[in-house]
Formats: sequence, structure tokens, C-alpha cells
Amino acid sequence: MRYWAYFTAKLLVAAAAVRGLLALILKTFPASKDPYAPLGQGLNYLLCDLALMVCFLLAVGALYAIVRDQRYRCRVCLRRLRMPIATGSWSRLLQGGRPRIEYICTYGHGTLREDDLQLTGGPHTEWTPHSDDIWAELCAPGKDAGDRP
Repeated sequence: MRYWAYFTAKLLVAAAAVRGLLALILKTFPASKDPYAPLGQGLNYLLCDLALMVCFLLAVGALYAIVRDQRYRCRVCLRRLRMPIATGSWSRLLQGGRPRIEYICTYGHGTLREDDLQLTGGPHTEWTPHSDDIWAELCAPGKDAGDRP
């Protein structure tokens, strides 16, 4: 739930910034009351259209950056996922599987796996949560001291 709340908060902040930019554009280029005034204000309309286009491009860029940032965040602690590891190979497809990139949460909450090549359109990502006691397997004793030859 925290993951989606953080995403919504980022979208609301970006929407407020774009709304403020639109208010600034409207204040800079007020509408005229005279119906014949547009004939003499061609440059003013051109600048207003240019400002609106820049505002639109900034809004779309902010949305893209927010979605991209959110994809690479841990679903539990919201920290950025780290340590990308390339697995698989096209030349050894039957042995190692398809090429993928794996990102992990440094606190052990989970792993994000995504295909290296997306042929079907959108990215297919797979989030695998880990148990709370991830280090138990790594720190478990391998063999007892009495089992050694």
C-alpha cells in the first residue's frame, strides 16, 4: 500500500507543478476583450502556443520520469533497487535461459527480474518478495565439525 501511496504522492506533486506553470502562462498571456485584437497580436499567440507546448512536454516528461523511477523501487521499503545482474545468454539459451536483468533490494526485501529484450511491447517485470529472514539460509552452518574427514 505504501508503494502506491508514494506513487500517487509523486503524481500529485507533478500535477501541482504543471498546474502552477499553466497559471503562470495564463497570467503572462491574458485573453483580450477586443474581437479584432488577434489580427495585431500574431507574435503574442505564437509565444503563448510555444509556452503551452513546452508545458505539455514538461508534463509528459515528468510523468515518464515518475513511472520509470517507480518501477525500480522496492515494494516494501521504497528504496531504489541496486546491483543489476545480467543472467542468461542468447548463445546458451537452453542452458541459462533468456537474458534477463535482476535488481535486488539491498535490505533483502525482494528481487525484480525483467527481460533484457522486450519483443511483445510493454516490459514484463517480475517482483519476487523474499522472506523476512533471508540471511538465515546464508548464515546457516553447512556441516557439523564432526562430519569432516
